[in-house]
Amino acid sequence: MIAKLKTGEKAKIIDLSHVSRLVQRRLLDLGFTEGSEVSIKSAMPFGGPIMIESCGQCIGIRRKEANQIEVERL
Repeated sequence: MIAKLKTGEKAKIIDLSHVSRLVQRRLLDLGFTEGSEVSIKSAMPFGGPIMIESCGQCIGIRRKEANQIEVERL
């Protein structure tokens, strides 16, 4: 899960199928696909959003959705 990674860690997205269709579509439109390499830029405290980067793009994602994205640490 992306939410388990620490700031600065890199990972590869393995599975997006557990995320809702709407969020999945938005991630795919932004280039966050299975097999993409992502890095954690920052995580807000108290269960706030997580800032992730892939291919030079940074996005903020809710922790709830971040918990549903399967990743493999690099």
